[in-house]
Amino acid sequence: MPNPPSKKSLGHLRVLDLTRILAGPWCAQNLADLGADVIKIERPGAGDDTRSWGPPYLRDEHGHDTTEAAYYLAANRGKRSVTLDIASAEGQSIVRELVRRSDVVLENYKVGQLKKYGLDYASLRLEKPDLIYCSITGFGQDGPYAHRAGYDFIVQGMGGFMSITGERDDLPGGGPQKAGIAISDLMTGMYATIAVLAALSHRDRSGEGQYIDMALLDVQVAMLANMNTNYLASGAPPKRWGNAHPNIVPYQTFATADGHIIVAVGNDSQYRKLIEAGERPELASDARFATNPMRVRHRDILVPLLAEMIKSRTKQQWIDALEAAGVPCGPINNLDEVFDNPQVDARGLRIDLPHPTAGSVALVGSPIKMSATPPQYGLPPPLLGQHTEEVLREVLGHSMERIVALREGGIV
Repeated sequence: MPNPPSKKSLGHLRVLDLTRILAGPWCAQNLADLGADVIKIERPGAGDDTRSWGPPYLRDEHGHDTTEAAYYLAANRGKRSVTLDIASAEGQSIVRELVRRSDVVLENYKVGQLKKYGLDYASLRLEKPDLIYCSITGFGQDGPYAHRAGYDFIVQGMGGFMSITGERDDLPGGGPQKAGIAISDLMTGMYATIAVLAALSHRDRSGEGQYIDMALLDVQVAMLANMNTNYLASGAPPKRWGNAHPNIVPYQTFATADGHIIVAVGNDSQYRKLIEAGERPELASDARFATNPMRVRHRDILVPLLAEMIKSRTKQQWIDALEAAGVPCGPINNLDEVFDNPQVDARGLRIDLPHPTAGSVALVGSPIKMSATPPQYGLPPPLLGQHTEEVLREVLGHSMERIVALREGGIV
């Protein structure tokens, strides 16, 4: 078990994690980082789908692949893995035993699927009236799409994200583009974390449990933020601008001699400093480019000239020159450069945990910084069923004879 609850924000809580893939596991990992005892229920012999979503796989000390895909490692730190056949009556009985000793249940099964096992909220609240039960689906528990399977990529399209992401339609490569990560999954995991913590706060004051209905589509629509209100205020759907800004020029990416940088000029003074650094005074004195409204109006003329100027030096040369001049800028780093960055290093974002088959595993820690109860990393992402015996014995009080019988029966 992890460190004493007194040093953990959520050390007094137990979470039963019936989720897989990304949105649900991301929520559960957040809760685990903050100290909750998270018990991950997995299918015997298979486990979370992402365990096999490789390569790449975690490698052992001899350079050989383990059974743990890197994708799985990203969202399952801090949990205890229990294999359990929840389609069996005995498996369902064990889940109910665990629910009685838990505070939160997370699940991402299809709508209505757990009801046939007696593991839906209406059934489990009879076992524990103050239970917090969070369901994560693609489209929610009601509405005409409720029974559709939800996939992040599809939801990025349906929810409007891809209509504002990607290069301008009139430029080479223009058209809709998904995010480089499963952004609706990850944001649903984050919103689910907030909802669970809010429900726990309410329970602590009132003694009342509740049901949480989280949907990827709801989250994807909600997270468009000002783009939503731009549309609602004007009636005009926003369009794609790629790496450019609709109202500010230059405020975009540029290719250098050896990579790419971001230049974020916020006013006319910064524009002049950019041009001075680039030794192209004619671009500062040209009336077409003197003010931001003029630069926006003539962006198709100005931007190619700036691109030619910036292409003449390396990424680091431009970063050094523009930082010295007070022009907002930054590099576009690949992950080699990210993890070699002194600020990333100083903030301790890479963590290394002992691992039972690989010796150690490198992960990215929580970005949450707390003075009294910071996130702690007691357990690496577990092997499939690694803690089955431990949980059955220590949490439920099952005898070894009972555990052996469950194994022989294929229940665990």
